[in-house]
Amino acid sequence: MFKKILIANRGEIAVRIIRAARELGISTVAVYSEADKEALHTILADQAICIGPAKAADSYLNMNSVLSAAIVSGAQAIHPGFGFLSENSKFATMCEEMNIQFIGPSADIMDKMGDKINAREVMVEAGVPVIPGSSGEIFTVEEAKKIAEEIAYPIMLKASAGGGGKGIRKVNSESELEEAFHSASQEALSAFGNGAMYVEKVIYPARHIEVQILGDSFGQILHLGERDCSLQRHNQKVLEESPSIAIGPSLRSKMGEAAVKAAKAVGYVNAGTIEFLLDEASGNFYFMEMNTRIQVEHPVTEFVTGIDIVKEQIRIAAGFPLSFKQEDIHFQGHAIECRINAENPAFNFAPSPGKIKDLYLPCGGVGLRIDSAVYQGYTIPPYYDSMIAKVIVHGENRFDALMKMQRALYELEIEGLSTNIEFQMDLISDQKVIAGDYDTSFLMETFLPNYHKE
Repeated sequence: MFKKILIANRGEIAVRIIRAARELGISTVAVYSEADKEALHTILADQAICIGPAKAADSYLNMNSVLSAAIVSGAQAIHPGFGFLSENSKFATMCEEMNIQFIGPSADIMDKMGDKINAREVMVEAGVPVIPGSSGEIFTVEEAKKIAEEIAYPIMLKASAGGGGKGIRKVNSESELEEAFHSASQEALSAFGNGAMYVEKVIYPARHIEVQILGDSFGQILHLGERDCSLQRHNQKVLEESPSIAIGPSLRSKMGEAAVKAAKAVGYVNAGTIEFLLDEASGNFYFMEMNTRIQVEHPVTEFVTGIDIVKEQIRIAAGFPLSFKQEDIHFQGHAIECRINAENPAFNFAPSPGKIKDLYLPCGGVGLRIDSAVYQGYTIPPYYDSMIAKVIVHGENRFDALMKMQRALYELEIEGLSTNIEFQMDLISDQKVIAGDYDTSFLMETFLPNYHKE
């Protein structure tokens, strides 16, 4: 097992990894920007090293600075968390060249699955159903138009190198195509340095279902069930739950098997997520993409399976086999996660950085967990993601979990800046959400247009 690991991230995921490492008896090294000098992850880690100015490009995305910190500290491995360098194959290669273990899949696997076009081709070869669309990268409106005529509108334009909701546009008709293509391609070029696009048929209405997988270096790959991530705003997840109310045992087994098949097709090692779109009417599901990292919403899976995914990541990277098999995994109860952000829903969810003057995080009772990196008096900087905390609950059944979440959100207090607590409270109390009657269109097309208009 590793003696020391460096966490190449910040915020709640850095704190989450530090805690898991400490429970495994591993010392930790935090890296931080000048804006994060007083951040919780720098306080909790055994060692903290400043790697640059506030701007992410000069600190958390600076591969040379992160690796220099690892070498100076004597860290044997680097956990990238999510975002930043977590899916950067160049960084994974640099770690390997410096004889530092990257806690995640190999650079080769990242390249295979990170390139959305290549991933589609791999899935087709593996017999995993994919959404009808382009078979390769496209660079012009004319190419997009030809494909759209073949698969019919509406279509979705997606950045080939994309992620995090960037470079995505829904196009309902040919008249919208040209403007949507140019804006999506430009956004992708700015975000990822690659303006290449691809086209997919819009599966609508649909559920966004993702399946958590784990693979060790001995060839064993298994799944930990699904998460329903259909409640989204501008392709950004707002609330997640496991299991999905839309999926029964038979379909769960089929989707789990498809996810394992997908991971085996590339010899996947470590934690990853296979994302599907589910057409509830037909019961058909389609591969969307693979995330080659830990996910923000991993705690709901940990609650229903009892498996610590971050600890498993570290063990796998250290060369240990998975300590359980597929038949050992049992799904118990229901879990829900709400993302609490420093944002103002009344002003189109504008970011709201600032100082937390008063803070009360709910506690008490079985099945309540708060993942956060804030404390009273902490100032949330304006340079990074606006997430303050994740409230995660686990109940005997879905209704129990919903009631527990309502109680937790009712108790949660964060004073000094605007948050989306009330918004999440209203969402979790909506009758359609309570009934589980929602899909990927619900938040944008049904809930938000009527929000605060009653």
